[in-house]
Amino acid sequence: MRYKIHYFYVLNTGYMYERKVNLKQYEGMSMFLWGARQTGKSTFLKKEFSDSLYIDLLLSQEFKRYLDNPEQFRQRCVANHHNKPVIVDEIQKLPHLLNEIHWMIENENISFIMSGSSPRKILRKNENLLGGRAIRLELYPLSFSEIPDFEIIRAFNNGLLPRMYDSNKAALLLEAYVGSYLEDEIIAETKIRNAEIFSRFFTKAAFANGEFVNYTNIAQDCGVASSTIKEYYQILEETLIGSFVHSFQKKPKRRVVLSPKFYFFDIGIANHLLKRSNIEWGTIHAGHAFEHFIFMELKAYAQYSGKKFPIQFWHTSSHLEVDFILGDHECAIEVKATDNVHNKHFKGIRSFSEEYVVKNKIIVSNDPFVRKADDIMIYPWKIFLEKLWSGEII
Repeated sequence: MRYKIHYFYVLNTGYMYERKVNLKQYEGMSMFLWGARQTGKSTFLKKEFSDSLYIDLLLSQEFKRYLDNPEQFRQRCVANHHNKPVIVDEIQKLPHLLNEIHWMIENENISFIMSGSSPRKILRKNENLLGGRAIRLELYPLSFSEIPDFEIIRAFNNGLLPRMYDSNKAALLLEAYVGSYLEDEIIAETKIRNAEIFSRFFTKAAFANGEFVNYTNIAQDCGVASSTIKEYYQILEETLIGSFVHSFQKKPKRRVVLSPKFYFFDIGIANHLLKRSNIEWGTIHAGHAFEHFIFMELKAYAQYSGKKFPIQFWHTSSHLEVDFILGDHECAIEVKATDNVHNKHFKGIRSFSEEYVVKNKIIVSNDPFVRKADDIMIYPWKIFLEKLWSGEII
């Protein structure tokens, strides 16, 4: 699937990044555009829809006006849409405006793009989700395909939020982000009673990033019930701070691990929480960051290409493993942070292939060149990502 590239400048940098999300292919339709803070939603929408009415609910005067007088929101949209989509930024701040939006979609034929950093409040309060009249899309941190002269070690250390990636003060920015948003704002929004325990859980979740989630162990470390830890993970997922990857379990011959894995939405955030810095190839931290990075690329491609294939993992009780299974076992991907893939690295994919027909068997590594071992392709990470974003992998 080919899709249009959209250019926009990211605040506080001199680079023009190419965002792969294409909203104009949904012309005439209403949509939610979700994404964690600082992924670039507002900048993208202002550039892409510069002629549209733009209502920013982060502005106190806008928030207060429409909190007290939602009918004025409707009046303004009806008078100023000019047959273009109306942009409503941070819609979760005033979810009752969705009733007005619903009415305008039905009676005024106005389309809306509603963006926000967390759909949780809307979902939890059973607010009007427009009865299927709006599609749901997400904007993620920057990807390989969106950054000129991409530097993977910079991505490992700074993360891929637009403000962080190219900054020489990424550590300070990440510290502010974690403190003001990931802890303070989420705790306030979700009305968590014990902020100290949640903060402790937050760090424990970072240590478990990309690993099997063991609710019981984390609960014991935090001194709370397992049900509380499950609720906390649900909060992270609903506020777009991370996502679960589930075990591939289609008619297994071998006994497989059922526990899910959980990945934070950005490498830099996870590394900051774990106090990891100066990550270089050849270290154990590089292995964790590399797998996390490839997952982020797969997730972004699945969304932006419109293919939306599931991403799962396969792990047996005898410790045979494949990092990522794409689609209905069309593609099996193992991620190895080595520059010399050899026989021991093939074991998981070969075992998986004994149970399922796999179209593409791939090891992504730091190898210097492309190789083929029997029917397993060994790709240097850069070539793999070029093929992924050109639609050659799945």
